[in-house]
Amino acid sequence: MTTATASAGVARVRREARRVALGATLLALAVYLLACTLADLLVVDHLNGSIDARLAGRLISLTHGLPRHLSPQKSSQTELSTGSGGDLDDAPLLAWFVPAGATRAQPLESDEPILPRSALHVGRPTTAVVDGRTFRLDGTVIRTGRLVVATSTREAMSVRNTLFVIEGALAPILLLALFVAASIIGRRAATPIEQARLRQLEFTADASHELRTPLSVIEAEIGLALSTQRSATGYRSALERVAGESRRLRSIVDDLLWLARLDAMPDNPPHEAVDVVSLATVCADRFRALAQRDGLTISTAEEGSLPAIILAPADWLDRLVSVLLDNACRYAGVGGLIDVTVSRTEDRVTLTVDDNGPGIPEEQRDEIMERFHRASDVTGGAGLGLPIANAVVRATDGEWSITTAPNGGARIQASWPRFRSDDANGARGDDHREALPVGSPS
Repeated sequence: MTTATASAGVARVRREARRVALGATLLALAVYLLACTLADLLVVDHLNGSIDARLAGRLISLTHGLPRHLSPQKSSQTELSTGSGGDLDDAPLLAWFVPAGATRAQPLESDEPILPRSALHVGRPTTAVVDGRTFRLDGTVIRTGRLVVATSTREAMSVRNTLFVIEGALAPILLLALFVAASIIGRRAATPIEQARLRQLEFTADASHELRTPLSVIEAEIGLALSTQRSATGYRSALERVAGESRRLRSIVDDLLWLARLDAMPDNPPHEAVDVVSLATVCADRFRALAQRDGLTISTAEEGSLPAIILAPADWLDRLVSVLLDNACRYAGVGGLIDVTVSRTEDRVTLTVDDNGPGIPEEQRDEIMERFHRASDVTGGAGLGLPIANAVVRATDGEWSITTAPNGGARIQASWPRFRSDDANGARGDDHREALPVGSPS
C-alpha cells in the first residue's frame, strides 16, 4: 500500500467521520430541543398547578370567613397580603371583592392594585396583567358577589427563565462533546472498513497484474505463431509455452477462488480428527515424483510416540502441507534437500518443513504472509501460497513460526493443539468427529 493511497484513505475516513458526527449532532440537537420543550412544559405546568392550589385554598379560606363578616373586612384579610417573595409559597396573595352587578372590584387591602374589568368575572385559574405585572388569578361566586384572588408569577417566571438559561448553556457544551465523541468513534469504526477497502483495491490490482502476465505471454505466443510460418517443432514449442502459461494462469485463478471462498465463508467447515503424520507422508509421496525431476530430495521423519491427531478440515490441512512443500521445492533449487518432520508433545502437534534454499530474511517474515508478496525473485509463484497456508493455520487454531533451518534455508513450522482420546466426548458435543485414518470417508 503506497503512502499516497494510505494518506487518501485517512483523509476519507476523517471526512466520513465528520459527516457522520455532524449528522448525529444535528439529530441529538433535535432530540435535545424536544426534550427541553417537554421539560419546560412540565415545569411550567407544575408551577402553575402549585400557584392554582394556593389560590384555591385562599378562596376557600375567604369564603368560609365571610359569614362572620357581612362585608369583607380589612383586618380579617391582613394575612392574605403579608409575606414577600423569595419562594413561590411566600409570594403575597391579593384579594378583591366584586359586589353583584358592580363594574369595579373592591381591594381588600389599600395597597392592592386596581383589578381590570376584564378580570372581574374570573371563574377559573388564568393569567392576566394587573397594574403592568403578570398575575395568576382565580375567582369564585359568593352570596353577595364574587371573590377574586391573585398572586404574582414573578417567581415562577424566574424559575422558568433560570431553566432556559441552564438549558441554553448546556446545549453547546453537550453538542460539542457529542460531536467530538462521535467523530472519534466514527473514525475508529471506519478505519478498519477503510483499511479493508484499500486492501481489497490493492488485492484487485495485484491480482490483475498477476493475471495479465500469463495472458500477455499467451497472446504474444499465439500472435507470433499466427504471423509467421513455422515448422511442426516450432508450433509445438509455442503450444508448450502456451500450455505452461495456461497452467500457471489456472493455478493463480484457483488460489484466488480459494481465498475468495475463505473470505466469504461465515463459519469454518466441520472439523475432523486428522493424523498429521499420515497426511504429511501422503503429501510428501505426491511431491516426490516432481522433486526427482528437478533433482530434489524429500525426506520425512517423526519425533515423539504420542498420536499426532489434531482437529481440522482434512482438505484444508492437505492444501496447507502441499503449499509448504511446493514453496520449499521452488526455493530449494536443483539438487536441494527438503525435510518434513512431525513432532508431538503432550499438548501440541508440530509440522516442520525445512529446505536448503536462500532462506527468508528476518525483516520479510511477516510480509510474506501478505497476498502477492514474494521473498525473492524466484519465478513460478504468484505470492498466494503462503497467504493461503497462513489462512488455514489461523482458521484451525494453529500457530506459525518462521525461522532459519539448520542447513541455512527456511524453516516453516505450524503447530496445533493435540487431540487426545479423552477429549472425544467433548469433540462430539462440538460437532467434531472421532479420529479417522487419513483417506477415510469423513
